[in-house]
Amino acid sequence: MKFKIFITTIIAFMVIMFGNLYAGDKCVNCSSSSPCQQCKLDGGVDNQKNRKKCEDLGCKIVGTGSCSTAANVKVCNK
Repeated sequence: MKFKIFITTIIAFMVIMFGNLYAGDKCVNCSSSSPCQQCKLDGGVDNQKNRKKCEDLGCKIVGTGSCSTAANVKVCNK
């Protein structure tokens, strides 16, 4: 019985961890002094090229995260 619980826990953990890799688009969060609150990363890849594009749009990057779907969040368009 303990083995079944252990295996179930491991499988649930793997589903959660690997599911997050493919969940939604990635964005960088912009500071409050930026013209927008988030900037979407091309292909969901956080690299220097994508960050430069966001910075060129006026985003002062303060972190990364998944893109918000809320209507009141302004996203910089590329």
